[in-house]
Amino acid sequence: MLPKIIEHLAPAATVETTRRGFLMTAGAAAGALIVGFGSSPVRAAGAGAAAAAAPEPFDAYIKIAEDGTVTVLSSQFDMGQGSYNGLATLVNEELGADWSKITVEGATGDTKLYGNLSWGGAVQGTGGSSSITTSFDRYRKAGAAARMLLTEAAAKEWNLPASEITAKDGVLRHASGPSAGFGEMAAKAAQLPVPKTIPLKGRDDWSLIGNADLRRYDSRAKTDGTHDFTIDVKLPGMLTAVMIHPPKFGATVGSFDASKAKAMKGVVDVVETPRGIAVVGEHMWAALAARDAVAVTWDETKAETRSSAQIMAGYHKAVEQAPQAVARTQGDAAKALAGAAKTVEATFDFPYLAHAAMEPLNAVARMNADGTLEIWGGLQLPGLYQGMVAKAAGIDPSKVVSHIMKTGGGFGRRGTPDGDVIVEAVMIAKAIGYKAPVKVQWTRENDMRGGRYRPAYVHKLTAGLDSDGNIVAWTHHIVGQSIVAGTPFQGLIQNGIDQTSVEGASNLPYAIPNMQVGLTTMKVGVPPLWWRAVGSTHTAYATEAFLDQVAAEAGKDPLQLRLALLKDHPRHAAVLKLAAEKAGWGKKLPEGRFMGLAVHESFHSYVAHVAEISMKGGEVKVHRVVAAVDCGTVVNPDTVKAQIEGGTGFGLGAMLAEELTLGTGGVVDQGNYDTYTPLRISAMPKVEVHIVPSTEPPTGVGEPGVPSIGPAVANAIRRATGKPITTLPLTRGMQS
Repeated sequence: MLPKIIEHLAPAATVETTRRGFLMTAGAAAGALIVGFGSSPVRAAGAGAAAAAAPEPFDAYIKIAEDGTVTVLSSQFDMGQGSYNGLATLVNEELGADWSKITVEGATGDTKLYGNLSWGGAVQGTGGSSSITTSFDRYRKAGAAARMLLTEAAAKEWNLPASEITAKDGVLRHASGPSAGFGEMAAKAAQLPVPKTIPLKGRDDWSLIGNADLRRYDSRAKTDGTHDFTIDVKLPGMLTAVMIHPPKFGATVGSFDASKAKAMKGVVDVVETPRGIAVVGEHMWAALAARDAVAVTWDETKAETRSSAQIMAGYHKAVEQAPQAVARTQGDAAKALAGAAKTVEATFDFPYLAHAAMEPLNAVARMNADGTLEIWGGLQLPGLYQGMVAKAAGIDPSKVVSHIMKTGGGFGRRGTPDGDVIVEAVMIAKAIGYKAPVKVQWTRENDMRGGRYRPAYVHKLTAGLDSDGNIVAWTHHIVGQSIVAGTPFQGLIQNGIDQTSVEGASNLPYAIPNMQVGLTTMKVGVPPLWWRAVGSTHTAYATEAFLDQVAAEAGKDPLQLRLALLKDHPRHAAVLKLAAEKAGWGKKLPEGRFMGLAVHESFHSYVAHVAEISMKGGEVKVHRVVAAVDCGTVVNPDTVKAQIEGGTGFGLGAMLAEELTLGTGGVVDQGNYDTYTPLRISAMPKVEVHIVPSTEPPTGVGEPGVPSIGPAVANAIRRATGKPITTLPLTRGMQS
């Protein structure tokens, strides 16, 4: 997912300026109430309004229709993390609608309305586990404003004080008898001026926020199959395109012969794009059948031709040298190491990782007769993509209409800074003269071999201990690729440090007097991308697994050592103590069982894991995992638990068996789930999640459940075998 980018996309003051600068607006559209924050009035159109004043849903956060249906227009993208449900909860806590009549749609087209406040408001996007953080105030305020307008409309209709009218379950009521559904008052409410002051409920009055029994508004649709994803999009006359991408990263089309493919039944065209060759058919099966009949010669002049082994060999050479840049320094680590009574050292290898989401990448593009270009897809960065597809089509960005679809998993893969498959769909539609809508549907092999991986890394850590076993020095050198170099987010690189490479290491919370964290960034032709929890996916493992090695050398209990080092970080310590207590750390375990623990902060949330394992014949079985999380104020407790459970499985799968490798000549070895192996259901342990009660501002949970499970399991294995796991995945590390 995406990193924190506030200071790199907007001035530091933008967050507060944006919050205070929002003006509440309301308008009517075909009898509906539309409420949002904007710098200009909402364009409104009732039944008799002029055509030029057509309803514009992107001027709003909430629409209330005549039938009482409430549509929340989400600034955030939902890829399964539950952001839509969170925003619906925030709105309805203040609005009081019928929960069964609430729906949520993705919205885009106005950065002032939908810019991510956690990033400074300059860009609309979802990532960095920021959906609730950016939405907490403005969506509650939108719900409160809508309720106030509805009650004021009812007060005028009934000639009663608005303060005596309640709004609950979608019905406005007065104790004297009058009542009306929200839909009945929507049009009247839309004609009223918005209150200048919009008070919000106090924490003690919340009934939905923090309610563990609240059922997700979208659970039925996800269960019965009526929940639409991009793969389900069907438009009149729509064609389907499949791609032939270069087998090596950086290669381009030299020449191709599509004569046999074009002669096949159902094939409409075969066209070249900057991304490769597209086979366009009446349906996917026709396109797939013809794909193998296309003969392509690739120009590999600029291709990456090294294997993973060759790339990693270069990393190992670099990690033994001084880092290119220093991300953190305090005290004098070199001097402290030289005077240490004992030193501990370890080098960790991390492979490339694919996102491997259930729904392979896809997108739809259609050019309309009026010159507007419509796109459908998992638009994680919709504002960015709007400009990119406009450039690809040669039109003004105002002509682009975006339909943000829910997606079957993302884990960062839908947040490509270059637009990726979205731009690809437009290029193909343009190449066939826009004669029909085009859906580009990647196969699993396209998806697996299409790049945009979590980069490979090598870490080298050294610790110095005094005669009492106290850590007096810590050095950490990280070698890998930059995710953001050459992208719109390259502002994250400061003084040679890509923050996405060192996060989780450069902000290590432990009280160590002498520390240095350095980075060496390598140039490799494999396209990288953020992957769920970004830098913490490798820094948490390296630091937490190494700390356990240090504890063993010092003869100290891993829990007690951490707690002593976390004296200035109470939230880290609290989740660690809670997880350890609930897991029974220190108690006698059944024969053959071993425990390991780890704690990590990512995206301002704190998570600790305790893993209980057994080993048989060199095979590891994770039986039980206890997790504790502090994510500030909790909006949806069930979502928090689900995300920590899911993050635990996601991180565990990567630790146990996932790796993406380049073979001889730089060709990706893996193509599907038979060779790239995410966690199997049989390997999923029992997971207990405990939430730390908090009144702190809400932070995210989409990613923080991932980082600390890997080192917790590795630390349990080390306790079982005496051998640290320094090479991932485990299937490889156990052999090294």
